[in-house]
Amino acid sequence: MTDPGTSPDQPVSFGQAATPIVFLLGLISYGLVARPLFLGQPSFPLELVFVLAAAFAVLHLRLLGHTWLQIQDSVVNRLAKAMPALFILFAIGLLIASWMVAGTIPMLVYYGIAIIRPEALYPLAFLVPVVFSTLTGTSWGSAGTIGVVIMGVGIASGANPGILAGAIIGGAYFGDKLSPLSDTTNLAALGAEVELFDHIRSMLWTTVPSATIALTLYVILGLVQTPTAVASTSDAAAFSNALTEMFNFSLLLLLPPALVLWGSLKRYPTIPVLIGSVILAAGLAVVLQPFTFGDVLAAVRDGFDADMATWMPTVPEAVQTLVNRGGLYSMREAIFTAFLVFFFIGAIDRIDAMPIVVNRVFRFAKSRAATILSALGATAVTNAMTSNQYATSFIVGDAFRRRFDDLGISRRVLSRSLEDTGTMLESLVPWHATALFMVATLGVPVADYWHWQFLSLANFIVAPTLAITGIGCFYNRDN
Repeated sequence: MTDPGTSPDQPVSFGQAATPIVFLLGLISYGLVARPLFLGQPSFPLELVFVLAAAFAVLHLRLLGHTWLQIQDSVVNRLAKAMPALFILFAIGLLIASWMVAGTIPMLVYYGIAIIRPEALYPLAFLVPVVFSTLTGTSWGSAGTIGVVIMGVGIASGANPGILAGAIIGGAYFGDKLSPLSDTTNLAALGAEVELFDHIRSMLWTTVPSATIALTLYVILGLVQTPTAVASTSDAAAFSNALTEMFNFSLLLLLPPALVLWGSLKRYPTIPVLIGSVILAAGLAVVLQPFTFGDVLAAVRDGFDADMATWMPTVPEAVQTLVNRGGLYSMREAIFTAFLVFFFIGAIDRIDAMPIVVNRVFRFAKSRAATILSALGATAVTNAMTSNQYATSFIVGDAFRRRFDDLGISRRVLSRSLEDTGTMLESLVPWHATALFMVATLGVPVADYWHWQFLSLANFIVAPTLAITGIGCFYNRDN
């Protein structure tokens, strides 16, 4: 089983280190790119891609003379480092469900709809999804619920559909990038091995300026191209009425998100803060909402279900799309995928494969700025290829961590980079799963909205600018 002339104690060549990585890239190129885009076949499940890659990596290491117990120890060490972030993913599922059954998220959506006015439609089409996506952590859910309602109001008002879709998608991705409830936010922190709230604070350096630029441009567009005033639409009214019939609204429902915000500002440990918010929201649900204690427990475990509102004869489909989410088991796909990715990465850690390959491929990037720009570029290419930010966060994060450490660049910059050209790119790539979803949901082609999606476009300028200037890059600080 041992390659002649090679033992586990000998240095690993570039070719030996690159072999399992090249195999993974081959699987991605064929299974996730060629099959759906060129062969007209379904793409491989991401889990299968990493199962095959991990099996190949183990076989490769065995041929190099490493024992199964040595490989297993390497995998276990990698998983041990990832466990705190995996715990956070479980907590996120609990948090979303508890905020839903308590009525926190529905209340904020209700008042978000109420403030939409045609004369300020474009900036509000951006701001309302910002609030919703930040509190729910889902860009797809934001576009598919509040985004559809805004599109209905906007079309009835004579608004430009391209501008409207660009604003909605940008607002939805603001929260998908910054919300502690977002799976991509958590996985970017996990991929770079940084604390969740440190990652979020780092992203403020690029996201807030980009959002400010975007909002300013939408305000200008609203003044230049004011839609015809229309009070409301029947769909928006039905949506709002259903929310008020299902939930009781109260200012007390702002306490759960306020607790998370307070814990973030005070830099308290993430998991206790999230669990505290879950307990608070569940208590408010029991006291303020008409659901039974059993309903609350079921929601926290399996996710909220509109069928719990037994007093409502029918629930509009858009409302069901909004409220049917969360729960302990809702994050199982993200957690299972993360486990398989870390199995693969843990195996090739045995031979330091990623650092060897990155040092060779990116040896031209000797400065800090060049290294950050390389990470931004690698993230954009990987996400566009895989159509999956989960894979992007782990592949690029693992590839660049040590190089960032060697140059004294905080890993918070790496985790931020994973989203600056990863998460923010998704809606602009026509073949990406996100772009396909947005087109199907909002009914506007990518060609009509991409140049109005100011948040991502501004972010593509801000992030490299900070890398070149060093502003907000935390040089020489502890990782």
